[in-house]
Amino acid sequence: MSKRAVLEVIALDVEDAVAAQAGGADRLELVTDMAADGLTPSVATFAGIRAAVDVDLRVMLRPADGFAAGDVSRLVAVAGELRAAGAEEFVLGFLDADGAVDLAAVEQVVSVLEGCRWTFHRAMDRAADRNALRRALDGLPGLDTFLTAGSAGGVDDGLPTLLAEAGLRGEPGYGPRILVGGGLRLEHVPRLAAAGIDGFHIGGAARPGGWAGPVAARAVEEWRQVLDAGVPVA
Repeated sequence: MSKRAVLEVIALDVEDAVAAQAGGADRLELVTDMAADGLTPSVATFAGIRAAVDVDLRVMLRPADGFAAGDVSRLVAVAGELRAAGAEEFVLGFLDADGAVDLAAVEQVVSVLEGCRWTFHRAMDRAADRNALRRALDGLPGLDTFLTAGSAGGVDDGLPTLLAEAGLRGEPGYGPRILVGGGLRLEHVPRLAAAGIDGFHIGGAARPGGWAGPVAARAVEEWRQVLDAGVPVA
């Protein structure tokens, strides 16, 4: 690869964050409750991690399992509390009952982020129409990344979609970086990198003991080395 790829690691606490940074992560996604696929962490958790590491932190704004926005006023309040505590980057994404982007909810939350950078997360992999979702979000302040596996089933199923979308870079809705995550494995990297994808997101892959155990710096380092080398995995 011609430039350093972004490696983002899911962190649940300070121990995870310190290990991920030591292994070479560029950015952390801060969440709690992975049994629900990642919900908003507490302000105290954010503050503790922010004090412990100096990499970029993207904080999840997700109130419950699933992709409904729920009580948007509460989400707005939580986002405001995190901003007041120093959070500068976020992760969010809401769908309506028909699988379309809940643009009203997204816009309300984004309005209190004051231009902060944010990722639209894997809700897009459950969308009824990915292209329509991208176009509906096009131009929203701060949106610079789509976290996606290309499919609700994960990268194995979604690889053709990811490669196709990489080829649409520059089209309306296709300006933000593609950050690949969801069943991502090292052997996927060469094809993704060859297509120009330079964002990679790992969770369980950074935890040799599974989600019951912490992030391991050595596991993150293996990913860092592969991404920096830009060569096929043996």
